[in-house]
Amino acid sequence: MIEPPQSTPIDGAAQRLREAYLAGPIAPLRDLIEPGDIDSGYQIQSANTRHWLARGRRIVGRKIGLTSAVVQRQLGVDQPDFGVLFADMLVGDGDTLTPSRLLQPKAEGEIAFVLGRDLTASLPTRIDLLQAIAYALPAIEIVDSRFVDWKITIADTIADNASSAYFVLGNEPKSLTGLDLVTCGMALSVNGAIVSVGAGAACMAHPLNAVEWLARVLAGRGEPLRAGDVIMSGALGPMVPLTAGTSVRVAIGGLGSAEFQYRET
Repeated sequence: MIEPPQSTPIDGAAQRLREAYLAGPIAPLRDLIEPGDIDSGYQIQSANTRHWLARGRRIVGRKIGLTSAVVQRQLGVDQPDFGVLFADMLVGDGDTLTPSRLLQPKAEGEIAFVLGRDLTASLPTRIDLLQAIAYALPAIEIVDSRFVDWKITIADTIADNASSAYFVLGNEPKSLTGLDLVTCGMALSVNGAIVSVGAGAACMAHPLNAVEWLARVLAGRGEPLRAGDVIMSGALGPMVPLTAGTSVRVAIGGLGSAEFQYRET
């Protein structure tokens, strides 16, 4: 008699996270992986990525998280992390996102980049990056956690697809030529009141530093960034909790604005 394959800790953790999307937040994965086990975190993330791809979801890019030195220190790490962006995570500029689709969401203002060509070099340089990026856009990332009260370790958040949920992109692409991505100001407002401010320098001193890090990591994994990929480069200011019945807008100097409505339709 052939015994059925045994579930591994990676499989078990991946299943718990998938179930949490519908059943609600879960406890951290400390009974399955160590809090600082970055490699296992990415294995869990990859397992769920394969699961969702097999069920028809489509990858459109990547998101970079933990780009703030303060947040890195809180989690005891010295590097960012990344997650996958799926096509069904995109919320159109000005469109409505319904609260019932999220658990404990927060929003942050970011700069998004869209690639015009593949980045296949084994060790992509800043020059490769500048040649590959087609344009930049103002963006809002809606992050969420499948863990109770956002009590996460670095392994937890990586396993949880870098705490991703949805993202909003502006509608007016900007060439990098002439853009100041370091001192550009960011203001995130809710119902017209500014609730978070920051600047490009808050993202690893320069948002392209974060993108260069991502390009090198993915190239090393044999999963290089491709033409058309959207890259959410990381928060420019503190993230803020979302409350139902609100309008959220980001404005970034030189890039313009993007917004969405957070209410039931």
